[in-house]
Amino acid sequence: MTDIIPILPILIPVISGIILLGVGRTNVYLHRVIASLTALLMVIVSIVIVYYVAQYGIIVTHVGNWEAPFGISLVVDMLAALLVLATSIVTFAVVVYSFQSIGPARERFFYYPMIMFMISGINGAFTTGDIFNMFVFFEVFLLASYVLITTGGTKVQLQEGFKYLLVNILSSNFFVLAVAYLYSAVGSLNMADIHNKLAAFDGDASIMSLVAVVMLFVFATKAGLFPFYFWLPGSYFAPPMPIMALFGALLTKVGVYAIARVYSLFFIDNTGFTHQMLMLLAVLTIVMGSIGAIAYSDMKKIVIYNILIAIGIIIAGISMMDEAGTIGATYYLINDIIIKAGLFLLVGFIIYRTGESDITKLGGLMKVHPVTGWMLLISAFGLAGVPPLPGFYGKLFIVTSLFDNGHVISGIIVLLSSLVVLYSILRIFISVFWGESMDFTKLKPISYDKLLFSSFLMVIIMVAFGFGADALYPLFDSAAQSLYEPSSYSGYLLGVE
Repeated sequence: MTDIIPILPILIPVISGIILLGVGRTNVYLHRVIASLTALLMVIVSIVIVYYVAQYGIIVTHVGNWEAPFGISLVVDMLAALLVLATSIVTFAVVVYSFQSIGPARERFFYYPMIMFMISGINGAFTTGDIFNMFVFFEVFLLASYVLITTGGTKVQLQEGFKYLLVNILSSNFFVLAVAYLYSAVGSLNMADIHNKLAAFDGDASIMSLVAVVMLFVFATKAGLFPFYFWLPGSYFAPPMPIMALFGALLTKVGVYAIARVYSLFFIDNTGFTHQMLMLLAVLTIVMGSIGAIAYSDMKKIVIYNILIAIGIIIAGISMMDEAGTIGATYYLINDIIIKAGLFLLVGFIIYRTGESDITKLGGLMKVHPVTGWMLLISAFGLAGVPPLPGFYGKLFIVTSLFDNGHVISGIIVLLSSLVVLYSILRIFISVFWGESMDFTKLKPISYDKLLFSSFLMVIIMVAFGFGADALYPLFDSAAQSLYEPSSYSGYLLGVE
């Protein structure tokens, strides 16, 4: 039983994607049924995995029965399990949302198979125990994302898709280079084995500093950290809203996870250099994201720049590598996946209904969509960290860690960013729902029950997460433990599973 569990989050969407390719392009309804049932199955399987890890601890599968470090290992600890669950929930919501938003033309162009392949790669990156196979899974979800970002073939999609392709090809090449340097130093690709060997490493420390810098460039580019975020606002703005929601909620988080995993396992002897570098980039990312969030009146750009703020906050917690910082980062990471997807989907509904994304051209929607307005307000509170919503718990732990470690200015910047986040989303709420009423006869007569179902589902899950945060604390403590006590992750090599 345990041997198959880590494979399921990768295998289920792959099989579904192959089936979707096999049924052809004409039957859109069948594509929708298969994709939605697959996403629902993934949610159920992910819940089972979280329960199993909570009860029995880390689950390890050695592919082909080759024991680590010689074979390929899939490792599901609580952090990976929670990320797989959040990914599955977002996938289900986006698939259902797509029924009324993406359009049959894009659906026929293998839209749902590409989603399944992308999710398989993302889950693989979360669960792999091998640094080279992390690169492989990065390429799997990136290949699918290349198709998704250009699906429809509009001019802006092709322009931004080309930039997205070039940036990721360049960073992937540096990823291979970093892995080669690392292998030359320690002679292993298994991440837990590398951790154990580096604990007794007596070679040239400069090579590990070089690897740390190269890997930071790679993962910071994937995550959208300053100054490597230049590609992100345009690339995420180009595709339709369901794809934008998937990218904004999930793709940057894979880069964040890679930073958390690699920097906790590999770069443990020179934290004064590596982790201070992370902290600096995190703070600068928060500042640049804050500037962008308040500079634009386009709803999509406002939410996109809020991605940067969240990434900076999470990395700030990770850079501390202590219990409070990593628990806070884990809380905020899962919260941001859920609420960012919800925000994109809510904004997408407004755009589909009105045909406008500029908040200065909208107003008075509270008269026709009051529940949507209040849901957007709750989302703003959740993203800003207003108690008792889960963003509050994440920021509380992160700021506590920053203050305890003497990073007072960084802690204040994180606190001030909450005001920027709240202000930026409240601008949308006030302008769109309470401003001077627009001409309601221009509202598009679209079907939107599935749009609101997906949007409201994500907000409700976020609220439930907040009210259940205390009960869920043991899960997040266990998830963070593999970061602030990396030996708990690598211990399976010594027979501790």
